[in-house]
Amino acid sequence: MESRVATALGAAFPNRSVSDTFAVGPSWNGANETVGVAFADGTRAFCKVAAGGDGSRIARELAVLRYLDAARSVSGPAVLAADPDAAVPYLVTAPAPGDELFDLWETTGPTAREALLRRVGATLATLHAVPFERHGEIVGGGGGRGRIGGSGGGGERGDGRGLPCDPAPWPDVLRSTVERTREIGTSERLAHHYDAVLDCVEANRDRLEAAPAALLHGDVAKPNLFVCDREPSERAGASGRAGPDGIVPIDWELAHVGDPVRDLVRAEDQLLNGFDTRGPARYAAALYKGYRDRAGGLPPGFAERRPVYEVVRMLGRSGFIDQWTTHLDEPLDSLVDRANAELRSRLDAV
Repeated sequence: MESRVATALGAAFPNRSVSDTFAVGPSWNGANETVGVAFADGTRAFCKVAAGGDGSRIARELAVLRYLDAARSVSGPAVLAADPDAAVPYLVTAPAPGDELFDLWETTGPTAREALLRRVGATLATLHAVPFERHGEIVGGGGGRGRIGGSGGGGERGDGRGLPCDPAPWPDVLRSTVERTREIGTSERLAHHYDAVLDCVEANRDRLEAAPAALLHGDVAKPNLFVCDREPSERAGASGRAGPDGIVPIDWELAHVGDPVRDLVRAEDQLLNGFDTRGPARYAAALYKGYRDRAGGLPPGFAERRPVYEVVRMLGRSGFIDQWTTHLDEPLDSLVDRANAELRSRLDAV
């Protein structure tokens, strides 16, 4: 067992025996490492540890999971143990109920995929339905930091707990997320893209500042969504509430309080699009239909602010161009040229 994981599990479960750990699939996030854990009693869990001892991402995810656990309509997996301040910061969660969207996607046809995307869209609309007073960066509790909480609207129970958060104007929060992407990026080949994206955000500050504020997941990808259509779950040790659409998001470490348009644009991109290609229009339409049906429409200002977030999304290519080379089996120089052209096109569209 890798030493950091062993240290974390020893601290979290000093009286439980671990029979095995297992990989949970590829990840382009070098800040944290996650492994599956099989206990001697037959139950399972997932242990996330901070790669370099910085527990800020784990503290953020823990804060969000605690917030969601307070009878919210969207939930994450149950927290079994956590310590963001440990020498090896860790978060251990139970398996989410249901099946990974990625697996279902690979084994179903277009009509069923559209139905799944409508459910994802509705879940995002439910998450965004609770308005926040201000935008901000989610942090761990304590430290005298300000707190911003949901208003209790949208059918949610207003319990006053809120989220531990550093309030800031939305353009500044967005810039911070860009810098976090720079920190975990795996290639410097297109480092100038970060500066171009930051310049775009700054040039559109007035356009962005009036955006509504809501809790954003920040990483709506197929491996981070579980679909729960049966109770009880057949997965050993599975725990967590499925929302009204049976979707349970995991991996909330990139969550922040920001513009719902940003979450939607990123969700469409991560769920459907390729390096510089868009997925089938019918799939995107299904995602947005699910959102509209639940929310009564798209977030205000969607068309106006979407082009800015399309520019920001380029960093999911630029910062990981070496990973894309392996994924697409294409020479690096070719992908660099395509990425430069795509960024120019997106900047021109703003």
